[in-house]
Amino acid sequence: MGKILVLGSSNTDMTVKTSTLPAPGETVLGGDFTMSPGGKGANQAVAAIRAGGEVSFICKVGRDQFGDNALAHYSEEGIDISASLRSDRPSGVALITVDRDAENCIVVASGANADFSVEDVRNSRALLQSCDILLMQLEIPIPAVVEAARIASEAGATVVLNPAPYCELPEEVFRHVSLFIPNRTELSSFSGVKVSDVESAVRAAGVLFGKGVGKMIVTMGSRGSLIVEKDGHEFIPALKVDAVDTTGAGDTYCGALCVALAEGKSLPEAARFATASSAISVTKMGAQTAIPSRAEIDAFLKSNS
Repeated sequence: MGKILVLGSSNTDMTVKTSTLPAPGETVLGGDFTMSPGGKGANQAVAAIRAGGEVSFICKVGRDQFGDNALAHYSEEGIDISASLRSDRPSGVALITVDRDAENCIVVASGANADFSVEDVRNSRALLQSCDILLMQLEIPIPAVVEAARIASEAGATVVLNPAPYCELPEEVFRHVSLFIPNRTELSSFSGVKVSDVESAVRAAGVLFGKGVGKMIVTMGSRGSLIVEKDGHEFIPALKVDAVDTTGAGDTYCGALCVALAEGKSLPEAARFATASSAISVTKMGAQTAIPSRAEIDAFLKSNS
């Protein structure tokens, strides 16, 4: 089992279920309200630990109740948080609305996440150099992401980047990315190629390969995911379930994928494992509250084999 290090955001998710998402200027009456740990980095770390990984998590939270609760939760999950950091800014929060079709809209107040600095990353050099897989997203400042990718890749780690939410990246970071996991919209933005199907996704991936990216998985929502390598591609279909909330599904996918890779599975095998984990997650409300255990994933794969 390889060691997985997740570096990224920690938020508290505040979720309201409604029949329809409000239009600009509109107020709608909602139903159930829940408050739970979230943030793309935290979601991926929890997904990895529940899928059976050996996981460390570096995040930055405020010196407030939200931060205290978040770190206690990660520790209870079994995640190593010894390198996590505190900020004088408030902990991050996300305001989430979910409609009856399981679609969502999310507004994030980054708070302490925005304090993540290059110096913070360099202070974590030993952990970055000792991990086997580094998993990151884009909810912390980009200079910190770039520096972490450089340190880990130069030490021989597999650097996995889920480029969400989308923002422009410096060209240098792509040279340090072993596995890039965008969705169709993100890949279109990074490549300049409009991605609508497998053929266009493969063309777009070629642009990123030219910038230095090693391999790619394009997540395509309810259709499935597409593995693209320089010498070929393979489509991994989604598993059919009754979805109630897609919040955190992509994060669940990324965390589980890294566990399978850390166990030595091939990329297609890892993608199927991640697909199962993600499919289970959308059948429940919430982000981390919906992330399945290893036993659930294995049972689901067995029933769908």
